Amino acid sequence: MPTNFPPLTNDLFLRAARGEQTERAPIWVMRQAGRYLPEFREVRKEHEFFEVCRTPSLATEVTLQPIRRYTGLLDASIIFSDILVIPQAMGMEVQMNPGPHFPEPLETPEDVKKLSDSVDVEQELGYVFRAITKTRTDLKGEVPLIGFCGAPWTLFAYMIEGGGSKTFQKAKTWLFKYPEESKALLLRIADVCADFLVGQVKAGAQALQVFDSWAGELSPYDFKEFSYPTIKHISTKVKQRLEAENLSVPLILFAKGAHHALGFLAENAGYDVLGLDWCTDPAEARKIVGQKVALQGNMDPGVLYGGKSAIEAAVKRMCEGFRSAPGGWIANLGHGITPGVDPEDMRWFLECVHKYSAL
Repeated sequence: MPTNFPPLTNDLFLRAARGEQTERAPIWVMRQAGRYLPEFREVRKEHEFFEVCRTPSLATEVTLQPIRRYTGLLDASIIFSDILVIPQAMGMEVQMNPGPHFPEPLETPEDVKKLSDSVDVEQELGYVFRAITKTRTDLKGEVPLIGFCGAPWTLFAYMIEGGGSKTFQKAKTWLFKYPEESKALLLRIADVCADFLVGQVKAGAQALQVFDSWAGELSPYDFKEFSYPTIKHISTKVKQRLEAENLSVPLILFAKGAHHALGFLAENAGYDVLGLDWCTDPAEARKIVGQKVALQGNMDPGVLYGGKSAIEAAVKRMCEGFRSAPGGWIANLGHGITPGVDPEDMRWFLECVHKYSAL
């Protein structure tokens, strides 16, 4: 376990994640290392997507690209990887062309037999751990490094749909036709997620985020029945394992679209921070969760196409909403930044957050 990392010089993000009210909101952006950056597109001209993920020097390079470009404006980095490395580790083939594609998705519960009986995350995903250790060193303490994974329901949906979906017909067929088999697979995915997250912390990650991108596709009942137990399983297992190693990092849950569950998750899920999408009002969210958790979010990524005045107005409203009551707040978009954004409009967004979130 590496321990000789450079000392951290900016802990604003970590303080806010622990629920502290900070002098201004720390800011980072989901997918901040990605296709909107010309320097990232240059790397991708020479290297296939998963090759970048699996090559620590390349993963480190693209993780650092936004930190270099926006020096002094970003307060956290997130390791360049993908949520679908877990299905790969479980024995499934995943291609990126340009979106995710599974040539052989799981069609019936019988297909679960094709998955690996057990997953050695060090062996299957050690490249992520090596990338984290290298990135943490190369950051030179400028900002903390976030590790992440997909939530079991979101990964389950990809593994069964074979890619993205508008209706989730295949994944929902499993939930409703084979509920017990679905729960067993979801729990199996959750165990791999927990092992993977613990390994990331041991490698140097200073915070962890779980992305439940498809949480909003489930009814409130089905979210509590199928997704929530696995999200809770991950937080419990990760915290127990880290405590046994005398380690502790903030855990962030981003359950996109699950607005109905905000209070329940704050009370029960075991995460330190809840991420909000742009369809949730920040002031209302703070009323619902009180001081139980820190919040993260939540400007609509589409505003980044609206020009400087639109971005500034949206940031000002967002800051007023989150600052309406005390509590930790991490500024972010309400989902990942999209490929067509002008990097200078991203810069303006970051500058506006610095200006309007200051107490």
